[in-house]
Amino acid sequence: MQAFLRTAERMKDSDELVKVWAEQVEDVSYDIKYCLDEFKANLGHPGCLQWLVKVRYRHQIAIQIRNLKVRVGEVSNRIQRYSHLMMPITSSSIDERKYYKDETSSYTEDVHNWSQSSIVESEELYFSKHMTTMIKLMDVNMSHGPASVIHVVGMGGTGKTTLARKIYESDIREDFCVCAWIMVSPSFVRMEFLKVMLKQLFGGEALRMQLEGNVVWEQDLLNYIRQELLDKRYFVVLDDIWNIDAWNWIKSIFPPYNNKGSRIIVTMRDVGLAHMCTSEFGHTHIYDHQVLEKNDAIKLLLRRARRSEEDMNNDQNMREVVTKIVNICGRLPLALLTIGGMLSTRETSEWQSIYNQLPVELESNRSLEALRRMVVVCYDDLPSHLKPCFLYISIFPRDFEIQVRHLIDRWIAEGFVTSGVGMDIEGVARSYLYVLINRGMVQPSRVDIDGSVKSCRVHAVIFDIMKSISRDEKFVYFTRDIVTSAPEENFRHVAHHHQKWPKIGLDWSHVRSLSMFAVIPTEPTPPVCSAYLRMLSSLDLQDAQYSITQKDINNIGLLRRLKYLNVRGHSSISGLPGSIGKLHGLQYLDARNSCITSLPSEISTLHSLCSLRCSSKKVDLDGPQEGLTHTLCLPMVFTSFLNSVPRAESGGVRVPRGIGDLKELRILEVVDTKRTSSRAIKELGELMQLRKLSVVTAGATKQKCKVLCAAIEQPSSLRSLRVDAGTSSLEWLHSVSSPPPILRSLKLVGFLGEMPDWLGSLMHLVKIRLEGSKLKGGKTMKLLGGLPSLMLLGLCNEAYAGDKLVFGEEEFQNLRQLDFNGSMGVREVRFEAGTSPRMETMQFGHCELESGVNGVKHLQRLKEISFGSAGKVANLGALQGEVDGHPNRPILRLRDDWRYHDLGDVVQGSSPAVQAAATGESSSSQVVVLRTTEIEIDSQDPEIREVQGSALVEDDFWSCNSDDDDDA
Repeated sequence: MQAFLRTAERMKDSDELVKVWAEQVEDVSYDIKYCLDEFKANLGHPGCLQWLVKVRYRHQIAIQIRNLKVRVGEVSNRIQRYSHLMMPITSSSIDERKYYKDETSSYTEDVHNWSQSSIVESEELYFSKHMTTMIKLMDVNMSHGPASVIHVVGMGGTGKTTLARKIYESDIREDFCVCAWIMVSPSFVRMEFLKVMLKQLFGGEALRMQLEGNVVWEQDLLNYIRQELLDKRYFVVLDDIWNIDAWNWIKSIFPPYNNKGSRIIVTMRDVGLAHMCTSEFGHTHIYDHQVLEKNDAIKLLLRRARRSEEDMNNDQNMREVVTKIVNICGRLPLALLTIGGMLSTRETSEWQSIYNQLPVELESNRSLEALRRMVVVCYDDLPSHLKPCFLYISIFPRDFEIQVRHLIDRWIAEGFVTSGVGMDIEGVARSYLYVLINRGMVQPSRVDIDGSVKSCRVHAVIFDIMKSISRDEKFVYFTRDIVTSAPEENFRHVAHHHQKWPKIGLDWSHVRSLSMFAVIPTEPTPPVCSAYLRMLSSLDLQDAQYSITQKDINNIGLLRRLKYLNVRGHSSISGLPGSIGKLHGLQYLDARNSCITSLPSEISTLHSLCSLRCSSKKVDLDGPQEGLTHTLCLPMVFTSFLNSVPRAESGGVRVPRGIGDLKELRILEVVDTKRTSSRAIKELGELMQLRKLSVVTAGATKQKCKVLCAAIEQPSSLRSLRVDAGTSSLEWLHSVSSPPPILRSLKLVGFLGEMPDWLGSLMHLVKIRLEGSKLKGGKTMKLLGGLPSLMLLGLCNEAYAGDKLVFGEEEFQNLRQLDFNGSMGVREVRFEAGTSPRMETMQFGHCELESGVNGVKHLQRLKEISFGSAGKVANLGALQGEVDGHPNRPILRLRDDWRYHDLGDVVQGSSPAVQAAATGESSSSQVVVLRTTEIEIDSQDPEIREVQGSALVEDDFWSCNSDDDDDA
C-alpha cells in the first residue's frame, strides 16, 4: 500500500482516478495501522493483562483484521476493474524519489549552510528600504503628542506583516513603556481579543487578576486596558484588519487623551479601508507597501534560487524564464521567495518546466487566490515524506513562533521521520526542516550563534493555505472551525485553539495527537487523560493556558500508546504516577517548570525514552515577579534588563535506580544529585547515547560528586553539559581525566578558583557560560583563548576574579560574542592586536570598568557594544571616538543615563549625544544608540537611533542566564 501511495503521489494531480484510489488506499492503510497499534497497546507486552482478558482482546482484533481484509479486497478489485483507464505509470516517480533523497542527504551533511546563504540577504534586499521609511514615520512627534497610527497597506504576499514584525522587534520598542502584537482575524472574538491584548501589554499575572472572582464582562476589560494606557507610552501592532467596524471598536480601546507619543501600526489589504480609518485618531499616515520593481524582483528571485546575475547573463534561456517567472509572480516577495526556494533545488534546465506548471492566468491575476495556487504548486512539488511534516505545522496557531526542538520531537514521535542504519534520526528530522526553509515554505525566526535554527514561523498567507490543505487531506481537525457538529471524516490530529472545549461527537479512536493552545477558559474543562483518548500517540499541553491538575496526570496510564507527553509549565503537577510505567512506547517526556521533585521507579522501565526533561519550579522572591511591570511605566527592554539579573534557576528532581537501563536516552535534565542515590548517579555513565545532561549538585556529598565526575567521562556522545552548584564548590571537576570529546556547550555554576586543565582539550566547544566561578586571570584566558571552535563566552556573577580581562594576541580566533555581567572587580577589558578577529557583539552589565574598554579598533568584524543595567564604563568619549573611527561602523548602546558614566575627554568629531552629555545637557531618551547613519537627524533631538544593522533580541540579551540549549 505504501509503495502504491508513493507511486500515485506524483500522478494524482493529473489523474482523477488515481487520486480517488490513493484516498481509499490511504484510509485503509491508516485503519490497518490503528489496528496494529491497538494490538500492541493491549497485547504486545506480557503481563499487562490477565490471560482471560487478553482472549477477549484477541477476538476483537481478529474481527477487525477480517473486516480490513474485506476492505482491502474491495479496493483492489476497483483498481483492477478500472486499471485500463489509468494513465501509464512511468519510472519518473522512482527517479524523483531518488532525487529528493539526495536533496535531504545534502542538507543532513551541511545543515547550517542555509544561514550563510541568500535567504537572509534576499530578505534584507527587500526590507531595508521599507524599514528606513517606516522608522522615519515612527519618529514623528516621538516624545510628545497624541498617538500616531501608521496604516501599512498592500495586497497579500507583499510582506506587510514581515515588515511590521521587523519594526516591532527592532530598537523602536525600547522607547515605549508597553508593547503588544495582536493578530486580527476577519471573525475575531472581542473578549478573546481583549484578553490577548491585556496579557501582551501587562503580563499573564495581570490577566489572571482581572479574570478572578466575579463574572468579567467585555466592557470591564476594555475599561481596564484604557485606564492603564492613559499615562503610558505604548506601541501596538494590529495585524490584518479587514473591516471598518473592527477598527472602530478596536480604536475605542485606546485612551483619546494620551499625549505620550504612542504609536500604532495597522496592516490591511484595502487602501480604501485605510482612508476610512484615518479620521479622528491623532496623527495618521498611510504607507502603501507596493510590490517590487522588476530589477529588484529579479535579484530577489536569483538570490533565493542561489544563482547570480552573471549566471543569468551567460544563459539566454535562463534570462527568459526568470523574466517570465517574475511576471507570473506579480513581483510579490512572498511568491518570489516561495518559487525561488523550489528553483534552488533544480537545475536551470528544469526551470522552464516549473514555469509551465504555474497557472497561466497568474500573469494577469495578482489576487490572493493566485498566490494560493502558486503555494499549492510548491506543496505538490514536495516529496511525499515532507508533506505530512509540512502539514503538521498547521497544528500550531497562526503567527506562532515554533521552537525547533519542540517541532522535530513531535515529528519523530508521529513517525514522520525515517532514518537508515547508522543515521541520526534527529539529524534527519532537522534536515527535513532545512529543506522546508530552503524552499520558502517555513521562515526561520531565531538563529543560534553557530547558525542552527532555534525557532521558526510560517508566513500568514502560507499558513492559511497549509491549514486549508490539512482540512482537505483530513489531516488536522481544528476545533474552532466546527463547534456545533461532529465532522464526518476521521481526522488524525486535533488542534484546539479555542477558549471553550468543543462539544462535538468526534470519533477519538482515530485521533493520534491532541494539541492545546487555548486561552484561559471561563468554564471547567474535561479531563485530558481519559479512556476515550486511549489511542493518542502525542499529547501536548505546554501552551494550554489553564491548570492541568494532579488528578488528570494520575490517569496517564490510560494512554498506553503515548509516545510524546508535554506538560511543561504546569505547576499544579506535583508528581508523576507509577502508572506512567505502562507507557512502554513513550519516547519524549517534558515536565519542566512543574512541582515534580522526584521521578517514580517505574520510569526506568520506559526503554524507548529518548528525552526526559523534568525540573522543579523555584520561586525567587528577590527577583522581579511576573505582572510587576504593568504597575510601572518602564520601557519593555528595561524590564528585560531587570529580568536578566541572575537568579535561581529551576531545581532538579530525584532520579531512581535503574535509570541506566534507558539505553536510548539522549536528553536528561535536571538531576538533583543531593537526593539521588550514588548508584543512580553512577548509572548515568551507562547512558552511551546521552547528548545533553543537566545536573544540580548543591548540597551533594563529596562522594556523590566523585561518582558524578566518573559518570560524566563515560558517554562519548555528550554534546551539552550543565552543572549547577549554586553557591557551592565545583572544584571536584578538576579531577576529570577524560572529558566528553565532542562537547559543544558547557555551563558551570559554582566556585572553581582555577580553570580545569581538561577544558583546553575541548576542540569542539562552541559555547561556554561560567557563573560564580571566581577564576583567576592568566591561565583562564589562555585556556579559553586556545579553544578553536569557541563562539560564545559568558562570564557572569563574579565568574572572573581578576582586575583585567585581557584578550591576548592570536587568541579567541573564532569568538563571536562576549557576555560579561555581574563582575564588579574587573576594571578593564582590553583587546590586543590580532585577537578575536570574528568578534561581533559585546554585552556588559553590573560591572564598573574604571579603565574602560580598550583595543576595540583591533576587532575587525565588531557590530555592537552594549552596556546594560548597572554597566558602567569610564572614558566613554574615547570609546565612542574609537567606535566612530572603526571601519565596520559598529553601534554603541547604553541603558543608563549618560551622566552615570565617566565621559572622560570628549573626542573631537564624536557623536553629538556624547558631546551633549559632556556639557550637561539631558537626554529625553532612556536608551541611546550611537551610530553614524545615512538618515538626517534633527539637531534639536539628542536621541540618535540605529536604523541599519541587526536588531537586539531581548530574550537572548543575557545568554548567560538563558537555558537555550534545546537544540543540543
